[in-house]
Amino acid sequence: MANLVKRPDVQRALREEIDAAVGADADEVTEEVLGRLEYLNAVIMEGLQLHPTVPMVLRQVMADDQVVLDGRRLPAGTAVHFPLARLARDEAAWADPREFRPERFLAGGEGEGEGVSLVAAAGSAGEIRMMPFGAGRRICPGMGVAELHLGYFVANLVREFEWAEAEGDHAVDLRPDLVMKRPLRARLTPRRRREADPCCKNN
Repeated sequence: MANLVKRPDVQRALREEIDAAVGADADEVTEEVLGRLEYLNAVIMEGLQLHPTVPMVLRQVMADDQVVLDGRRLPAGTAVHFPLARLARDEAAWADPREFRPERFLAGGEGEGEGVSLVAAAGSAGEIRMMPFGAGRRICPGMGVAELHLGYFVANLVREFEWAEAEGDHAVDLRPDLVMKRPLRARLTPRRRREADPCCKNN
């Protein structure tokens, strides 16, 4: 959401996609609609690329693995450290990696294809350029649920409110951490007038 606050043009494009897919009288953006929102998916993917869910992934070379690094095969038992934040900022893998550009994950963009698959299998031919949920046999089993929840909350928050910057300097910190260095400060404006809940009308 912090990136959408900083990029009102992206927020506007996302809202237009959501409004076109969901009727004005619908209570919420449902799971059935989420799968059709390509720009929403691109926004989620770009958020995961810029802000991995964890700063690093640790793995151990198994006996049947054929891991070669700089011409040397790594023996079984070797600990391998994947710094996900550094991977996401790699200029050899991404153009302008520190910029919030969801378009890279749309059809024809640089984020398309096996190289950025979130479910890349161990030993796959494609170069893995991001893995916010890990990769291979130890990939996070909750990935599907996490993606669904991310899409649901972002879509409904953008549909219900216009998000604008609060006064002051509230830069998005790209240093890897489990939480934001500073809390998100934004001005929210409701977009739709809602009827009062029937149970509350007489109170």
